[in-house]
Amino acid sequence: MAQRPFTVWFTGLSGAGKSTISRLVAAELEQRGLTVELLDGDAVRRHLSSELGFSKEDRDTNVERIGWVASRLVRAGAVVVVAAISPYRQARRVARELVEEHGAFVEVHVATSLEDCMSRDTKGLYARALAGDVQNFTGVSDPYEEPESPDLRIDTAGTAPEVSVALVLERLRSLELLPR
Repeated sequence: MAQRPFTVWFTGLSGAGKSTISRLVAAELEQRGLTVELLDGDAVRRHLSSELGFSKEDRDTNVERIGWVASRLVRAGAVVVVAAISPYRQARRVARELVEEHGAFVEVHVATSLEDCMSRDTKGLYARALAGDVQNFTGVSDPYEEPESPDLRIDTAGTAPEVSVALVLERLRSLELLPR
């Protein structure tokens, strides 16, 4: 079976587990012989969107850039795994439309609660946001618009990353993007 190009887009709050799960999913797909590119929100910010801030407009521009890059990679036949907070529904819709010109778009909402994300605050960002030192912080001083009907919803609280990966792979199989 030839590789079908597609994008798996992980969205959720900071600390929800997007990066962890996406890295493991990308590694598993590569191990199966697929050509995979991982677009992590932090890396994209650093390399493609460093001039952007965290206003709604800048966040939307960042998400659109990620969607455009994903669409080019999918057009070239790759599987793209994205991990980005991408807090606004409309911006995710634009990213989906860009990708779907060339392949499937699978939205995975890493639906871990704000409380659990705050308890994992390895970078101290939630503490700084609550103290007022970080403006426009998603979930604290800026909204996160949950996907209304994602292809998969995962709460990582109390769930081993390997279980989350298995759920993603099973969903990709059910969508006929991976062989059974």
